Formats: sequence, C-alpha cells, structure tokens
Amino acid sequence: MNTTAVVIEQPQHLSLAPLRLPALQEGDVVVEVEFSGISTGTERLIWDGTMPMFPGMGYPLVPGYEAVGRVMAVNAGSSNWVGQRVFVPGARCFGEVRGLFGASASRLVVPGAKVIPVDEKLGEQAVLLALAATAYHSVAGGGQGQPHTPPDLIVGHGVLGRLLARMNVAAGLLDFTVWETNPLRQDGAVGYRVMHPQDDPRRDYRAIYDVSGDASLLDSLIGRMAFGGEVVLAGFYAQPLSLNFAPAFTREARIRIAAEWKRPDMLAVNALLHAGRLSLDGLLTHAEPAEHAGAAYAQAFGDARCLKMVLDWRHHA
Repeated sequence: MNTTAVVIEQPQHLSLAPLRLPALQEGDVVVEVEFSGISTGTERLIWDGTMPMFPGMGYPLVPGYEAVGRVMAVNAGSSNWVGQRVFVPGARCFGEVRGLFGASASRLVVPGAKVIPVDEKLGEQAVLLALAATAYHSVAGGGQGQPHTPPDLIVGHGVLGRLLARMNVAAGLLDFTVWETNPLRQDGAVGYRVMHPQDDPRRDYRAIYDVSGDASLLDSLIGRMAFGGEVVLAGFYAQPLSLNFAPAFTREARIRIAAEWKRPDMLAVNALLHAGRLSLDGLLTHAEPAEHAGAAYAQAFGDARCLKMVLDWRHHA
C-alpha cells in the first residue's frame, strides 16, 4: 500500500513523493486524508532550517500534524470503524523518511488510539482542532490540577491568538486585549479589541499569553506585567530566550511554558464546538490542491493575509 506525501528533503526543498506504507499492526487503522493544514509555527521552522533539536528531527521528513480524513481499513484490536471521520495529529509510517509530525500525506497508517473522531459538520475546519486544543491546554493544563489564570493580554492575532480570544469570549471574559503589529492581521475580532502595543498604555497585566513565537519580546512583556503576574509562552521559539533579571525581580514575575495539547484538551474543545460555544469560522483563509503544495507552503509562510493554508487531498490519486 502506497501514499503520496509532502516531503521536505532539506531546508526550502519540498516535493510530493510516493512512499510505501507498512503493513497494519494490531490496533492500526488506515486513514484516507481529505485535508491537512500547514503550520506557520513549527512547520515554518522545519521548512527554513531553523528548527531546534527536537525528537524525530532530521531530513528528509514528512511534516504536518493537522490531518482530517476517513478510516478506510481497520485491523484487529481497533475500536474505530470504516467510514469514521477522524483527526490525525501525525504519523510515523514512512519507512526511512521521518515523520515530524507526519500528517501531510494522502493516506496514513496510524494506531487507532491516536486518532480523534470528529463531527461531520466541521468539514475542513477540523484541521484546526490541534491549534484549538493547544489554546485550551495553555489555560486548562490538560485537565491536570486547577485551571490557570486566563489571559488579559494575548500577544499575536494569528490563528492561535484568535482561538485564545474566542475561548475568553466563550467563557464570558471580555476585559482583555490582543496585540498585533501587522495591520493585515488586526481585523476579525468579535467581542474583543485588537491594538498595536504602542497604542496600549497598560502596565498591569496579570496574565500575558504570548503566541507570537518571537523570542525577543520577553523583557517588553515583563515590563507590562503587574506585580506577581505571569507570562505564558504558548508559541514555539527557535531562538534562546533571555531576560533582564531586575525588572522581573521587582515584579516577582512568573514564566510558564505551555506545551502541546493532551487528549482531555481535545475532548473539551470538541465539546465546546458541539455546544456551539466555540466557532472556527473565518480562520481558514486559503486552500490549494495537494498537487500545488510547493506554492501553498510559500504562500502560507510569506503572505500575512494567510492565516491558515489547507491542502486538499480529496482528488489526489
């Protein structure tokens, strides 16, 4: 059984390549992919060669962690069924070609326990489930312990920043601000305000959630913090982070890293979507057939108007 996959052979060199899939093991499923998303965080770093040392990193590789498709075959031990629509957060089924994170392909073999059933009505928007669960995890902590303080400042109005803001609104938390320096990304706010940081005089934020991925911002964010406040690093940072100690000391600042989502986060996000409390509308701005993957990646990383690019695999042989 074969698949066609996006393969990043080396930095800034991408192709669609036929790859051999392994035989199914106990509990595995085969997923026919309909859509996959392009990440402008980790995937951009893989593409341009700035990804830090990370488990599984190396070229050539199949990127992507945002695939949606249908189960087309199951092996013994799987609780899934043929025809079920699922979200696939990645796969490692490409032999000598690495999977980091391995979801950008026409067909995947994955453990059935790894896929997440999704609501049919979501359609291509289901590729956003990983980002929505990541946003939820940064506040809720994967169902472990007490929820964290929700953001009263969100730095960055890309997809992850918008999802955090929408979760605040869904929770009835309306007294918060979103910073965005790019005018092309300052629109699209419903129920909250977006401004350039230069236009914001506040210096008493209790919980600042940075989703920009900009490692140079830490000192400026601490300077906007109330005493005992917290900066949450919810993006992914290629460069080392550093800070001036004295301003952080005088504020008794706390810095927290929010890592990837856990299964309870995904289940919670699915519940919010099913109840109509969270919307994914307006976040998928561009789509291309999988055959145009090269152009799609270039636009996803080079066009500020492109919030999220989706590859359409439905008509790919």
